[in-house]
Amino acid sequence: MICRKPLVVWSAFACLLGPYCLIHELQAENWPQWRGPFSTGISTETNLATEWSATENVAWRIDLPGQAGATPVVWDDRIFLTTASGKDLELWCISTTGKKLWQQTLGSGDVAVRNDEGNMASPSPCTDGKHVWAMIGTGHLACFDLEGNKVWNFNVGDRYGKIVIAFGFSSTPALDQGRLYLQLIHGDHDQATQEARVVCLDAESGKEIWKRVRTSDARGESEQSYASPTIYRDDKQAFLLTHGADYLVAHSLDDGHELWRCGGLNPPGNYNETLRLVSSPGFSDNLIVVPSAKGGPTYGLRPGGSGEISESPEFVAWRYPDKTPDVPSPLIHDGLVYLCRENGNLMCLDAETGEEYYHKKTVRDRHRASPVLADGKIYLTSRSGTITVVRSGKQFEILAQNKIGEEISSSPAIAGETIYLRTFSSLFAIRAGEENPETNAE
Repeated sequence: MICRKPLVVWSAFACLLGPYCLIHELQAENWPQWRGPFSTGISTETNLATEWSATENVAWRIDLPGQAGATPVVWDDRIFLTTASGKDLELWCISTTGKKLWQQTLGSGDVAVRNDEGNMASPSPCTDGKHVWAMIGTGHLACFDLEGNKVWNFNVGDRYGKIVIAFGFSSTPALDQGRLYLQLIHGDHDQATQEARVVCLDAESGKEIWKRVRTSDARGESEQSYASPTIYRDDKQAFLLTHGADYLVAHSLDDGHELWRCGGLNPPGNYNETLRLVSSPGFSDNLIVVPSAKGGPTYGLRPGGSGEISESPEFVAWRYPDKTPDVPSPLIHDGLVYLCRENGNLMCLDAETGEEYYHKKTVRDRHRASPVLADGKIYLTSRSGTITVVRSGKQFEILAQNKIGEEISSSPAIAGETIYLRTFSSLFAIRAGEENPETNAE
């Protein structure tokens, strides 16, 4: 039996779902979008594994046909993920027992970007339990039902301007209350046909509800963004956040008009034309954490205001001057802000004041995945496949460092007391008390 009760669910690359919470007989929680059930990277699941290897505490492992940085999403007994398969780009549906149920080709033309940095399977899918939406870096966007039947599809580049971005389009659409939001901050914006746009679609039909040109005085590579749109919602207000081209901008959900913006992410006095924004903003009630890039500042903002708020004492709670995370998105929980830097260092700040509690090394390796938190533990994923488990709280404590021997750039997904890890070659289901996994090679 499935029971629904009101719960705010919103996104980040990443996808946004509106008020849904599924509680079934096992009290399992879905992971319907890139940043989880609340779009915050936080799960309420418990009894999760702290330690594992390529065989210990592994329920199963399934081979995948190619690389991807996209995070898998989970709804009840189904997992959805995008993957390269040769030059094709596909959406796979896998059961939570590790069996492939179906696959659909989204498009072709996969290419590797920046050597081993990524490819066209970087945006993550999202689902509401009735449909699944998937986008790939070539601009192909499609909606399917849960049995794999195509509902609609089109190419975003054909409709809104060719996608031109240095290291591959990776922004994940945001799903919220029957609407799909896209931030298209890419390309040569000096050309009229390449203006940055924010778009709202009817999720069920794919029809446009509204679109807005997103203005910026950014120049060079800074005009581009790899971040994902995010919806902020509390008991008083709700709005869309787009992050890129030197600004965080808040938009009305009704028609997309600009409510306010925060600059200061790429200061004019020391302007960097290659400072592209990758990390998406994080949020909790009454706080939005805004990263920049390349060692720049991180802002803690109060929602609201109008115009440019980066110098407003009313709406800027704090400004951390440097050491911003470059790729991983912020995590906010229980009055603390966690920032995982690209080099693997973990920072913990006070959510109210921005005061630093610690700045500690984990694994000296590239960290592309965003941290997730569940059961009092923070999971940090390095490119080499080492996942560091840190106890949440003001005191830094490493509980375990787990190696599975496969490269990873996607963030973990958590559902049904299971941690799902999407590596460059497989999907692992990590579950406490499991041994000798069944490998399902396709």
